[in-house]
This record gives sequence, C-alpha cells and structure tokens, in this order.
Amino acid sequence: MNDIKDQITKLVEQHRDGVAPIVSLGDPVLRQAAEPFDGQVDDKVLTEFIALMRRTMLAAPGVGLAAPQIGVPVRIAVLEDPATVSEEVAEARHRYPLEFFATINPSYQPHGHKRRGFYEGCLSMPGYTGVVNRPYAVTATYTDPDGTLRHKPFEGWQARIVQHETDHLHGTVYVDKLETRSLSTTDNYLEHWNDPIPTRAAQSLRFRLD
Repeated sequence: MNDIKDQITKLVEQHRDGVAPIVSLGDPVLRQAAEPFDGQVDDKVLTEFIALMRRTMLAAPGVGLAAPQIGVPVRIAVLEDPATVSEEVAEARHRYPLEFFATINPSYQPHGHKRRGFYEGCLSMPGYTGVVNRPYAVTATYTDPDGTLRHKPFEGWQARIVQHETDHLHGTVYVDKLETRSLSTTDNYLEHWNDPIPTRAAQSLRFRLD
C-alpha cells in the first residue's frame, strides 16, 4: 500500500503541470496484475493523479491509459475518444465519441455473443498495430473517483477501449489477443490495410476475422 502511495505521490509531484513518461512493452509493470485501489492516497492526490493520466493520454495521443502504463501497478484507467474519424469509418466500426471518465477497479463481462475484429494499437508499443477479435458489447463494473459504483453497458469501439484498458490492469496487452498474422508496422498498415473494416487484410494475410 505504501509503495503505491509513494509512486502516485511522486509522479504527481514530478509532473504537476506536465505529462508522465509512458512505459514500453517489456517493462515488468505491464505484465503484473495491478493492485486494487483501496484508498492508498486521499481524494486530492487521486484527483491530481487522474488529471495527470488524462494529460498524458491526450498528449500521446491516445483514447485510453491504464496506470501501469505510467509505471504504477494500481487498478485505475482513464478513457476518452473524440472519434475524429470519417462518417464511413464511424459507421463501419461503430466508433462514436466517448466522453472522458475514469475507472477504478474496473471489470467487464461480454454481453451477447457478437464479436468484431479491428486493428488496435497501444501507447506502450508504438509503431505497431494488429487485429483483435473482441466482444462487440460489454457491461463494465467500476467505481467512479467519487466512490459511486457503476454498471454501464458499452458497444462497438467504446466497448473495445474499455476492454483494452481493463486488460492492462490484469497484465494483459493487446498483442496477447491479436491475430498474429495481422501484426503490422503502423506505416505498412496505413499503406496497405487502412480500410474501415479489415476484410481485405484478413483475406490477404490469412487471419480469422470474427
């Protein structure tokens, strides 16, 4: 408990008006189950920590960030997606704006059997992307920073972000779940496979697409 408190407090003090460094894949903090948040810091420091996480996420830029990605193995994540994509992409991927929120001790359960596969990336593994087949809809359970317990449904791309960030808190990175034949550098993805739905990539590269 004191380790988490010290780590959060130190980061907040060091980066009060800036952003925190993002941990890269290979760092052991990304491969351990994060500790539950149970009041290791007071409300003021928690608010400052969440604000730091949001600044770091937006500056990256990204649509989600889990605390282990800035070196703190605690079950906190932030999410926000302006969904600045074309109408065609938004409709194909069911990607619509997600207002900022923070999750504490989140979990999720798939809702229904529908699954979809799309390319994902990760701030802790820049320069690469790969297709992950995930449940289309989930119900997330988490606590707000003010202590309110939430049960909230998410669909489409919003559900994908929720799953991706919550997985981080279990020591799971998207590469653990991707269709390995889809893995690509970002440059090659943009040149060859940047379609609203990766059907052509799945056929050409021979990977499964749910």
